[in-house]
Amino acid sequence: MNILMDIAHPAHVHLLKNTYFELTKRGHRVFVTVKDIPAARSLLDLYHIPYKYLGGKNDTLLGKAFLQFKYNLQLWSLVISKKIEIGFGSSLTLAHISRITQMQSIILDDDDDTVEPLFVKYAHPYADVVLSPECTKRTTKKLVSYRGYHELAYLHPNRFSPDSSVLSEIGLKEGDLYFVLRFNAFKAHHDVGVKGLSLENKQKLIAILEQKGKVFITTEREIDSEFKKYQLLLSPEKVHSLIYYATMLVGDSQTMTSEAAVLGTPAIRMNTFVGQISYLEEEEHKYGLTYGFLPDKFDDMLIRIEELLSFSDLKTIWQERRKKMLKDKIDVTAFYVWFIENYPEAKQMMTENSDFQNRFS
Repeated sequence: MNILMDIAHPAHVHLLKNTYFELTKRGHRVFVTVKDIPAARSLLDLYHIPYKYLGGKNDTLLGKAFLQFKYNLQLWSLVISKKIEIGFGSSLTLAHISRITQMQSIILDDDDDTVEPLFVKYAHPYADVVLSPECTKRTTKKLVSYRGYHELAYLHPNRFSPDSSVLSEIGLKEGDLYFVLRFNAFKAHHDVGVKGLSLENKQKLIAILEQKGKVFITTEREIDSEFKKYQLLLSPEKVHSLIYYATMLVGDSQTMTSEAAVLGTPAIRMNTFVGQISYLEEEEHKYGLTYGFLPDKFDDMLIRIEELLSFSDLKTIWQERRKKMLKDKIDVTAFYVWFIENYPEAKQMMTENSDFQNRFS
């Protein structure tokens, strides 16, 4: 089978990499394309995944619309020349191309309809299937739900084992207290008007946390000059091991908060999206793995951090909560591979009996 994966965000590399390797191991031809996203290209290079570079980048909505037209042309040519049968990933472009070619598009989306209205409006109607976590709020009739999160495609215990050698690289040992701070750029189309941690918030947060342990900062864009000394200097494929052993993750990012949660590391998040994203709401209110605060609740967030740090067995508590969550979820990569290899029958099977996914637990 000829399969196309289009990368539109660095997180998509993590999301798709294991599915890519499993499919190629089984003899399928998998083609990968990527836009002008340096972090995504670096990850693809690190994992030795060949890709076609599409170029282009623009932060304005008008600029994004023009580039989308360009991406569509390039992928259309690739789909025709390589006889692509299935497009798989979180990509608007894949959905569009499937309408003008014979390619079937299986679109991955873990955000609720209200969170990404443009993606819902311009991708879902053109997709053949929308694969989403069961907790996600969806209205499309093309929906196939599964018991998992995107992050469990690469951080499920079947797919990920933490490497403690990461600690010695940054001058720490297992058991040392340290904090990973993640600051978002908020440049995506659905981020207009979204707020996270302010500069003053960051300053106060760091001043408190560095009294407790070591502080490391990771960010999507250029780091504030005054925070340079905290910047995380670590190869990106090792970040998940760093998060696994961390005392806590604090920031305003969706994805990395969920990554910490499924790894069993306490995760604290502050931004405008709090209360709106179902998978994070489930991780918080059903499993107690993370906490979210709106931007005007910074003091409440600090109180919660202090409370958690007073627990002598904090990591043990979170690992037990993680086990409870994993019991309810599936190996998402195994499910993805099965769904692709057995499509379109897989869609009908899941529609008629969603318990079929239990075989991937």
